[in-house]
Amino acid sequence: MFERGRSTLDVDIKTLMMLDSLQMTEADREIIIYSCKKSEFGRIVLTHGTDTMVQTAAALAKHRIPKTIIITGAMIPYAFGTSSDGFFNLGAALAFVQTLPHGVYIAMNGRYYHWDEVKKTLKQVISKHCNYHIICKLSHFGHPHFSITRDLCFL
Repeated sequence: MFERGRSTLDVDIKTLMMLDSLQMTEADREIIIYSCKKSEFGRIVLTHGTDTMVQTAAALAKHRIPKTIIITGAMIPYAFGTSSDGFFNLGAALAFVQTLPHGVYIAMNGRYYHWDEVKKTLKQVISKHCNYHIICKLSHFGHPHFSITRDLCFL
């Protein structure tokens, strides 16, 4: 995805798990939390299914990890190729993770939100402060990854 998106960041990708986010358990979230805590990097991007990204964001926030953590996903899965919004969302997340202060954020459709400004409904993810109210429709993207660069860590 980094090559297809023409990213020039030097990344080392490590996969934590490959599962639909609807099947994610608390034990899976603990793996993500542990990986974020133990990472030597202060900036982390987590690609995640939109169905449960808010739950994972809340779990991460409870641990008050002193790092910038951006969670992003796609309304249209990456498997659908160039029609996926995953490229755009990942690109935006890469920019946000380099500029935002420590905290847990959700980034979709070119915008970022603090984790507690977003809630999940059955049909959409909504931000309290979003002028458009819809960040994204829910999908089954569900592929958390762990990647590392010199300054950034991607989950």
